[in-house]
Amino acid sequence: MEFFRIKHDIPFMRYGKITTTISLLTFLFAIWALAYKGLNLGVDFTGGTVIEVAYRQPAQIDQIRDTLAKAGLTQVTVQTFGTAQDILIRLPLHAGSTNARTSDTVMAALKAQNPDVSLKRVDFVGPQVGKELYDNGALALLVVAGGILLYLALRFEWRFAVSAIIANIHDVVIILGCFAFFQWEFSLTVLAGILAVLGYSVNESVVVFDRIRENLRKMRKAGIPEIIDNAITTTMSRTVITHGMTQTMVLSMLFFGGEALHNFALALTIGIMFGIYSSVLVASPLLLMLGVKREHFIKNTAPRSGVTADGAQV
Repeated sequence: MEFFRIKHDIPFMRYGKITTTISLLTFLFAIWALAYKGLNLGVDFTGGTVIEVAYRQPAQIDQIRDTLAKAGLTQVTVQTFGTAQDILIRLPLHAGSTNARTSDTVMAALKAQNPDVSLKRVDFVGPQVGKELYDNGALALLVVAGGILLYLALRFEWRFAVSAIIANIHDVVIILGCFAFFQWEFSLTVLAGILAVLGYSVNESVVVFDRIRENLRKMRKAGIPEIIDNAITTTMSRTVITHGMTQTMVLSMLFFGGEALHNFALALTIGIMFGIYSSVLVASPLLLMLGVKREHFIKNTAPRSGVTADGAQV
């Protein structure tokens, strides 16, 4: 299905060196942010207190956050848990404060706001558990990335595979760099968003590369830049429809999903935007830099020296 058809190919490859330079600078900036600022790890990774409370009526999330902030409890995550009456509160570790003291402070502040609140459970996530979650999350990211790299290596000629791999690494590092630079909280939900972006970004690269591979066989008189420009242009309608619909859904989560989904949707938003950019303006120009040629996809059918076309010895 196409909402529009572009009659003339857009010369994307004419600006390939400019776009790859911009990407390189952005990538280096993300590396700097990760090295010098680091990720602002959430309770899932650092450890802390998890408190579940219940109300008789649907709880007001914003009022709960304001109440806890006035009580001096910062970096608190408040979200519904199953129903609108059940609330899950996550607090990071505080020096000089015990688990019991933290829960007493929270309940005192909440009861002062609404006497109907009741405590259901209190759990303590220790630093060792947080470190284990961090290690497992990093391992999950590496396993997914490794699986994608293996798929690309088997699916495409090595120049295509290397270009797609670099583009995917580019997307992940930039998401992590944004979270490090702005010190947004990095939690398990954000990690889930990055894993989703990995699969989403590689899908876009595969679509474009498949069309390039088809054009290499069909467009016999065109040069490689023209073939790539045609592949990107002919898939543009599909790109706009797919990413437009996905971005609409993600933006609805970002603006209306509340704090629990905010950082997850933020990671997806950054990943989708840079995923489009990297698939079109990073991976494709890298093909030219790696020297892709039509001969890499056309089998040599000429007879060997001393052998006729039917295989007989001369």
